[in-house]
Amino acid sequence: MPIYEYNCEDCGEAFELLIRGEEPPTCPSCDSERLEKLLSLPRIHSEGRKQRSLTAAKKRDAALGSERVRAQREYELNHDDH
Repeated sequence: MPIYEYNCEDCGEAFELLIRGEEPPTCPSCDSERLEKLLSLPRIHSEGRKQRSLTAAKKRDAALGSERVRAQREYELNHDDH
């Protein structure tokens, strides 16, 4: 039982469906049978890709963290009640 990706030609909804037997697929939003089957590409997971993703996430988090520290410091300087 394969899972296919579709785009409804009537309402524009993009969705995935598990196809069972011979029944024709229908859009979950509008029940239309006018569907375009989309090309599904496999995702490739590897240690190298995982490591690059972790490195990018750490770099992004460090940048966001330093931006938050800078914003907090700026707020404190501009809102000194003493």
